[in-house]
Amino acid sequence: LYYRIGMVYAPRSLQLEPANYGFQVSRTYAPAGKDDASNVVFDEKDKVWRVKLGERVKITVKMITTARRYHVALVDYLPAGLEPLNPALKGSPKGDDEDTSAGGRGGSGPRRGRYYRNPYTSRYYSKRYWPEHINLRDERAEAFRSLLWPGIYEFVYTARATTAGEFVVPPAKAEEMYSPELFGRSATEKFVVS
Repeated sequence: LYYRIGMVYAPRSLQLEPANYGFQVSRTYAPAGKDDASNVVFDEKDKVWRVKLGERVKITVKMITTARRYHVALVDYLPAGLEPLNPALKGSPKGDDEDTSAGGRGGSGPRRGRYYRNPYTSRYYSKRYWPEHINLRDERAEAFRSLLWPGIYEFVYTARATTAGEFVVPPAKAEEMYSPELFGRSATEKFVVS
């Protein structure tokens, strides 16, 4: 006999703190390629990201897990002023280096050719990019993996600031799809495109 109870709810506040229930998730923004670094900045005083309109932005979502995880989904919700750039589509700008195109880096330890050492175990990863599948949608970017060993993973993609305004950035979230009680999220952030 098996029972499972689920609950769907909405938080009272849009300002969510980071949560770690199996995954630790953080997100950073930086200029893509050789663009001017002053066009993408974090204002420490106001706790807000400021981006120049039309700027390409490299988004890095970092995920840490200390245990083996199955059927992992990492979802990064974009602020309304950004639009993801899909390098697989004809006519989309290609990244100037491998870090600005959609993909990820697995493991954080020393590299041996195309192999990465996991900092939590002595295992080496033979797959350079950890996501098995990537979705770039209008409002979010998603990365999926069926088996994830303990370690530090990064998902990197590029977006363009297309709409001026002040926006709330929902938290990036990682979870086991079939065990949603194992999840983690980053904090809610503010984002200004001018």
